[in-house]
Amino acid sequence: MKNEQGRLVLTHSTYIPGLIPILEKLVQIEGIRTVTPAVIGSVRSHSPQLKLKISVPIRGGFKAIARQGKSVQEVFILTTLEQDQLESAIAQCLK
Repeated sequence: MKNEQGRLVLTHSTYIPGLIPILEKLVQIEGIRTVTPAVIGSVRSHSPQLKLKISVPIRGGFKAIARQGKSVQEVFILTTLEQDQLESAIAQCLK
């Protein structure tokens, strides 16, 4: 079975600082098919470091939330991995 690299969809002009390099690492993990950063917004609380955590399951994968500073961005991840496998893959990419 050959190891196909996933795809990172860059459709927006604005991303949370530091998010794209993390997502570029994530798409290289086997089982990750497509990663799409989506809506960006602001929140009241402050998150000093970039965090990426799984929010809810979606058809074919998961929705994750990226946070840094007072910014928040949805990230859609299409994958064959289970939630715990994806969480550990995200943790490896954030190191």
